[in-house]
Amino acid sequence: MTRVAFLTAACMLPDGAEPARADAFEHALEFAPLRAGCAAHGVELVEQVWDAPDFDPAAFRACVVGTTWDYMEKRDAFLARLAAIDAASTLLNPLAVLRWNLDKRYLAQLDERGAPVVPSLLRARADEAAVAEAHAHFGCDEVVVKPLVGAGAWRQARVRRGAPLPSSQELPPAEALLQPFLPGVRDHGELSLVFIGGAYSHAVRKLPADGDYRVQSMYGAREQRHDASAHELACARRALACVDAELLYARVDLIPGFDGELLVMELELVEPYLYPEQGPRLGELFGAALARRLG
Repeated sequence: MTRVAFLTAACMLPDGAEPARADAFEHALEFAPLRAGCAAHGVELVEQVWDAPDFDPAAFRACVVGTTWDYMEKRDAFLARLAAIDAASTLLNPLAVLRWNLDKRYLAQLDERGAPVVPSLLRARADEAAVAEAHAHFGCDEVVVKPLVGAGAWRQARVRRGAPLPSSQELPPAEALLQPFLPGVRDHGELSLVFIGGAYSHAVRKLPADGDYRVQSMYGAREQRHDASAHELACARRALACVDAELLYARVDLIPGFDGELLVMELELVEPYLYPEQGPRLGELFGAALARRLG
């Protein structure tokens, strides 16, 4: 069988060298159907910690970026390893796409290319002046502050007008993206549409815990299967159409804006969770798409 590495992090494995994350169970949920789907198409999908000293990408026909959910704390090392993998094997998604999507400046480019995105401001630091400017610019009482390179709500904060800033350890460590807090995430949830090999697979609605706004399971959020409407699919595809590359996997996160119209919160092309529990065809679609990609 053709061997393909599924890149993960030590903190996602039960016997890893680091303490397991609270959402490490999601790796197991995702990897099982992907491995089975790949096996049905003659591909052996192998778990591989991305920064393990003994990882040799040349030993694999391809390397797929999976649950590498510690990369934001090791950005430079992660980018260097991706470049080394690309030189020795086939990296999926492609290196240029990963580099572009890793930095949230890509949202401005989606906006320029006609995709409806959540309004954003980019500032050098998430300090009091930047937060006050964001409140005034967006005309709202709450803003969400995010690091330019980050995932899973890492060092992300929701700040109310006039309230003191969270501690520096709770805010982005460097450049920050500031966005209005959109009540739709609390009232209607965030939609995630999953695409494999360019084809729509499934969708989920993510609902935050009471009193929270974050939609990750480690913060108490829950997911439910969602039947995407034609309008939701069209909105997601407008974002995907902005990427001039063949994608093995993609996830588009949508949220209602202040006027109820759908906006792109994220176009996830690096290491998105693919919500296998709500996608019964995920493994088969992934295995078939990967086999086609490898020829």
